[in-house]
Amino acid sequence: MSKVVHPFAHRLGIIKDWRHRWFATGPMYQENLKGDILLREFLLNKELRGMYVGGLEIERNKQLRIIVKTSRPGLIIGRSGEGSTKIKNAVQKFLQSHKLPVPEIKLDIEEIRSPESNAAIVSYMVAEGLEKRMPFRRVLKQTIEKVMANRDVKGVRIQISGMLGGGSMSRTEGLKKGRVPLQTFRSDIDFHRERANLPLGVIGIKVWIYKGEIFAKNAKETK
Repeated sequence: MSKVVHPFAHRLGIIKDWRHRWFATGPMYQENLKGDILLREFLLNKELRGMYVGGLEIERNKQLRIIVKTSRPGLIIGRSGEGSTKIKNAVQKFLQSHKLPVPEIKLDIEEIRSPESNAAIVSYMVAEGLEKRMPFRRVLKQTIEKVMANRDVKGVRIQISGMLGGGSMSRTEGLKKGRVPLQTFRSDIDFHRERANLPLGVIGIKVWIYKGEIFAKNAKETK
């Protein structure tokens, strides 16, 4: 029987690399894992919400290195680096409040050159449109046109579900353009889930973006 698998996890170790990079054993492993999960939720849902973040990576050795990938780095850095120091302090306080070890924190901000080819940013754009009370079909059409205008993108699929259009019953709607081959391991598919908070309730958003195939020669370059 077929199973629905997360497209990123499905390709992990084949064409995709791990987002959390560290090694630990015993109780240290549990601490690090708990810290990473809580930290990711805290940063993406609170501190960096609305800053067009396309990815978050965490590295641990002697220090805790957080790599934030965003299409608008100026929003995060702020005037003369005020924003980045605020985020560092917030992370430090957060780790202390959860009684987790607080190593030296290093924050790196990387710019995403083509935000339309990043599933996390596209899903946030859809959520933003829905939260502004725009008609959901128009939001889907406009977003898909923007994404397909990018040369790197060969296919896109957006699915939303919840109380759409102020209806009394939840339903699922979606739009697709181009190819999205989910079962091919070498197909470079970016996937992200997002939620739009509306007065009637939460609307779930899923975005799949297909950017072509990666073969053995250029798999190392993409990693």
